Amino acid sequence: MAWRLPGWVAWGVLCLGWAGLLRAEPVAVTPAPAPEAAQQAEFSQCVAQLQQRALAEAIDPRVVETQLGAVSYVARVIELDRRQPEFTETFHNYLGQRVNEQRIETGRRLLKQHYDLLLPLTRQYGIPPQYLVAFWGLETNFGSYLGKMNVLDSLTTLACDPRRSEFFTQELMEALRLVEAGVADHGTMLGSWAGAMGNMQFMPSAYRRFALDADGDNKADLWNSLPDAFTSAAHFLNQLGWERNLRWGREVRLPPGFDYALAGRDVHKPLSEWRRLGITDVAGNRLPDLPLTASVIVPSGHRGPAFVVYRNFDVIMGWNRSEYYALAVGHLADRINGGGELSVTPPNDERLTLATVQWVQGALTQAGYDVGPVDGIFGTRTKRALRDLQKSRGWVADGYLSDETLEQLRAVLPAEPTPTRSGEQP
Repeated sequence: MAWRLPGWVAWGVLCLGWAGLLRAEPVAVTPAPAPEAAQQAEFSQCVAQLQQRALAEAIDPRVVETQLGAVSYVARVIELDRRQPEFTETFHNYLGQRVNEQRIETGRRLLKQHYDLLLPLTRQYGIPPQYLVAFWGLETNFGSYLGKMNVLDSLTTLACDPRRSEFFTQELMEALRLVEAGVADHGTMLGSWAGAMGNMQFMPSAYRRFALDADGDNKADLWNSLPDAFTSAAHFLNQLGWERNLRWGREVRLPPGFDYALAGRDVHKPLSEWRRLGITDVAGNRLPDLPLTASVIVPSGHRGPAFVVYRNFDVIMGWNRSEYYALAVGHLADRINGGGELSVTPPNDERLTLATVQWVQGALTQAGYDVGPVDGIFGTRTKRALRDLQKSRGWVADGYLSDETLEQLRAVLPAEPTPTRSGEQP
């Protein structure tokens, strides 16, 4: 299903070659399609395949014809997909932009305003009100911006891109089923560049599975009905496995000499074991004596805040697979509920460019470490490889690519081909 963008460099070389021939003698040449035309041809071919997929999945042929017949390729969607904030921002910037005083105060005001609507949802689904308000704040700034991009255009563009083709193809099929159900159509289904919709930014699959009608008008309208939006979000989190009366996690203090190989969501230990290892809350008190399994995460490395996270943190990540996002939801919920600032401010390192991460991945691969694909995404395997290198060198093995760590790497790994610490993508 996936298609690849044309080879623009090869195209340019070919055009230059033709230009030389045309200057030499007036030979009749059939013009080749322009790059945009070639791209459109490939996109049209992909759309035709998607139409066949939709028909094979028993989606109404009239819906397939009218909706997929109207879609357009959106280059901006691919650009945004490659430049998601989780890929380029530091935790310092990410958290500061999303959990700020204005959003906290607005969240507290709206919590009071909608408390009578939210409290019954806590009783029914187990989700405390401050979490629902926090999701609302992060997803759409409390409903002030629901997204203006055409969802079917965006999903089709992403389905025809190789990076996550199957995921977005499935979401496109679900969006077509929403059209079948009369929820919206090509002209009215608006949302984010990735296809998320409504006050809580549900993807089409989540919309179909979890959206509920709570205001009695016989339709689940996540764009215009707050009762529907809040109830659907509570239902979604409940179905993801939210545990009642349990928080998402908490900021903690790590003991001197902590082994950062134990940090990461892939390491699970009973809370009692973390206590035995000397981890305390930020005030130095022992962690609660509860029969819980927890993980330790350090999103800014050893110089930044540390957290123990519980099962509900994983539930938040079922909504959005970014650790930064899940931490922002948890911290914003705490602040809305009257909690204080983090005791440790994340270090203000420069953001990572795509070229920087690719250089690190390539250099680590040459040094014999397994980083997975050299894709410019600083994911779990790259972190693990960096941690292994740090440990072998006697550095603090926190797997965090700080400014200091970059300087250390430049001293021991093959040189970067170009400067990569500018404020923009190369």
